[in-house]
Amino acid sequence: MSIRLLLVDDNILFRKGLTALLSQQSDLTVVDALGSGKEATQVASNLEPDVVIMDIRLAGSSGLDIAAQIKRRQPQVKVLMLTSSRNEEYVRAALRLGIDGYILKDASLEELLLAIRSVARGKKYLSPDVSGHVVESFLHPEQSSGKASQLDILTNRERGILQLIAEGRTNRSAAEFLCVSPKTVEKHRASLMQKLGLRNVTEMTLVAMEMGLIERPSSFSRLMGSSNLDTA
Repeated sequence: MSIRLLLVDDNILFRKGLTALLSQQSDLTVVDALGSGKEATQVASNLEPDVVIMDIRLAGSSGLDIAAQIKRRQPQVKVLMLTSSRNEEYVRAALRLGIDGYILKDASLEELLLAIRSVARGKKYLSPDVSGHVVESFLHPEQSSGKASQLDILTNRERGILQLIAEGRTNRSAAEFLCVSPKTVEKHRASLMQKLGLRNVTEMTLVAMEMGLIERPSSFSRLMGSSNLDTA
C-alpha cells in the first residue's frame, strides 16, 4: 500500500526536486507539494496524507506552529520535519508537540526514505546528528545557548509573530497573514518582547536570527539603521 505524502517547503527548486525523487519510489505517492505553510493545514485536512514532510522555517510562518495545528486536527497524520536547523531547542519543541520525525536536509536520500517509512509505521525518527546534539545538551546543559533556550518560553503564536515581525512585516500585515486582528498581534508582540526583554524591531530581528527563526531578512539592513518600532 502506497504511503501518501504532502510536501511543504518554500524553496521551489528543492520542493520540485524532492517531489521527483520521492515519486520514483513504488511505495510512495506525493499527493501535493506546497510552497506556503499557510495552506498546509487545510490541504492536509482535505487530502488526508499519511505523512506531511515540512521545513521548520517557512516564509511568513512557523513550521512548528503549522505542524501543531495539523497534529491537533489529524492526530493520525505523521509529521516529519525536514530542515537545515540543528538547533536542539527546535528539536525539543518538535518532540513536545508530538512531531514524529526530525531529519536534516543534508541527509542522504536513503536516510530520508528510512525516516519516511519509519514514521509511516508509527515509529519516531531523529537524524543521528540531531539526536547527538540533543543527548549532548542533556548531558551538559550548562553549555546550552541562553538565547536559544528563550525559544522555550514563547508560545507557538508568539514565535510566529516574532518571525513575521523580524521578516519585516508590520502589525497590520502580520494580522492579515494570520487572519487575526491587529490588536491580537499587538498583544502577543508586547508579551514576547516583555518575556525576552526586547525594546525594538532591531533587537527582535537579531534574537530571531539567533534562535534560527529567520536567516537574513530583506529588511535587515534597514532595521540596523533604525531602532524605532514600526507598528503601522
